[in-house]
Amino acid sequence: GKEKEHSEIIVEFSGGVYERGSVGRVLVGKKRLGTWGVRCSLFPGARVMGGCNGKPASSEEEVEANRAITKELFEDRKRLENEVKLLLLGAGESGKSTIFKQMKIIHMSGFTEEERLAFKSVIFNNTVGSMRVLVTACQEFEIEISEENRAAAERMSSGEQYFTGEITDEIAADITAMWKDEGIRKAFQRSSEFQLNDSAAYYFENADRLAKPDYVPTDQDILRSRAKTTGIVEVSFKVENLLFRMIDVGGQRSERKKWLHCFQDVTSAVFCVSLSEYDLKLYEDDVTNRMHESLRLFREICNNKWFRETAMILFLNKDDLFREKIKNVDLSVCFPKYTGGCDYENALQYVKDQFILQNENGNKEIYVHSTTATDTKNIDTVFQDVKDIILKQYIGRDMGV
Repeated sequence: GKEKEHSEIIVEFSGGVYERGSVGRVLVGKKRLGTWGVRCSLFPGARVMGGCNGKPASSEEEVEANRAITKELFEDRKRLENEVKLLLLGAGESGKSTIFKQMKIIHMSGFTEEERLAFKSVIFNNTVGSMRVLVTACQEFEIEISEENRAAAERMSSGEQYFTGEITDEIAADITAMWKDEGIRKAFQRSSEFQLNDSAAYYFENADRLAKPDYVPTDQDILRSRAKTTGIVEVSFKVENLLFRMIDVGGQRSERKKWLHCFQDVTSAVFCVSLSEYDLKLYEDDVTNRMHESLRLFREICNNKWFRETAMILFLNKDDLFREKIKNVDLSVCFPKYTGGCDYENALQYVKDQFILQNENGNKEIYVHSTTATDTKNIDTVFQDVKDIILKQYIGRDMGV
């Protein structure tokens, strides 16, 4: 509604105490009467007994309007007390949107067929786009593609018909053949040197299935699809007696200026980090190490004034990819002081420690979980832990701890 500056009002508290005086800003009610019925934003659950001139409400209609406002405020407050506002934060490519999709699968009966079909064009473009990136990489690195696949590589590189939002049998055959090509595989092994979708190999191996006329995306197809999140996306779902309102925001630098609009009244913040991207550069500048960017961003969020009393939950995501990569790529490429070698446990603990060190508040606990966002069972288990953390926070708050 509108907002009005108001110099003097009379407020009735449920305990029967009255106050008169300057309270600053109040929200004007939905209906204009002889004088304004108002809501006082500074006193949740209070009832305004006067209009904008500070005089007592005189008409029966005004009194009834104030009663209705009081009832609505009480109901809003009761709803908020049982609502958990969960904010998903993190740099781009960290898996926030995948976690968001998992909540729909786990707590909201999954995707309808109409929603699944809407993902087809994204999946097709992810698949063809990833193969085009590999063909381009072969050209830049001067890696030779076998003679029998050169025509397919040329079509993939320049054919606009490959980006119509559909995968035909011909396109699927080209993708399958090139994915077996030794040159393409060599380029794939150097993917840390350029930008490639995490799910490229998954889609290449399923190209024939994607080309079928009756193809409907599966949960895994949808979870692995990649589309840049712009703006703010929100979903609500109930877990036992708690209503969760989860908010997903874009992670690219250009999107972060919108984050501030979501910071107020946050119950818990989930910060997602991509474990496996310790040797990759940002999409935005192709210079900054992604893990370094996540550390810097986590430091800003963790110590932000808005989150002083907020539970901070850290998801070290893409654990499955990290387990495989650490066997061959030492974490020292990201952290020169790391000396644990290509050992999963050593590397994971080192990354955990680096993030926990960013916390400047000795009384604030960081809850850390290793996650694989595309694994529904894993996310379901982790989210149960998140729910328990939030309940613990609620109990502590109610007991004054």
